[in-house]
Amino acid sequence: MTRVLYSLCGKDESRPFSPHCWKVSLALAHKGLDFVERPYPFTAIPGIEDGFSKTVPILRDGDRLVRDSFDIALYLDEAYPDRPTLFGGEGGKALSRFVESFSQMILHMPVTKMAIMHIHDLLDEKDQVYFRSSRLERMGKPIEEVAAEGEAERAAFAARLEPVRRTLHFQPFLGGDGPLFADYILFGALQWMRVTAGPPPLAQDDAVMQWFERCLDLYDGLGRRVTAA
Repeated sequence: MTRVLYSLCGKDESRPFSPHCWKVSLALAHKGLDFVERPYPFTAIPGIEDGFSKTVPILRDGDRLVRDSFDIALYLDEAYPDRPTLFGGEGGKALSRFVESFSQMILHMPVTKMAIMHIHDLLDEKDQVYFRSSRLERMGKPIEEVAAEGEAERAAFAARLEPVRRTLHFQPFLGGDGPLFADYILFGALQWMRVTAGPPPLAQDDAVMQWFERCLDLYDGLGRRVTAA
């Protein structure tokens, strides 16, 4: 059975960068499931699997199609209960929902401001036009104005991660002694920045940076297969 993860890329298909797709890549590796990744540019996504979803990730698992990174993780735990759990029970699902909210509300906009011009430059001309117009509609300003706030966000970024840093003083992963889907959610946000704009602005001895390095090493260095920008 061919298992396919549809993800997001720019001109270079070897550099998928979506935070949500990276969550799923690590989730599949966590479950020990083989898969083929097929990255698509923004403007090609609506044509994937006969228009199944306007966004990626999309997972094809045999005759099943699943969209949305969290729904894919839930599906994987339900479909493959004999393999390592992504959540470790209902408490792990609740933790993952919290980490997802934290990541999207606290980290995604700062990463966007730091990376937006880099992402634009990774795209082909057709996708650049789409990216400019969609971000203008979403953010209410041209991407150059968004990027102008990037340096301020870079200076403040480490402080935004203080709750994570505090947690990692007690355990090596958000999931405890080993990683769970909660870790892959946060990893996705930092990997998004690493692949598009370079490593996150954290000191090497920062507990969060050390956690990130551990995550990059997981599953034979899956996260390192795409080099930092």
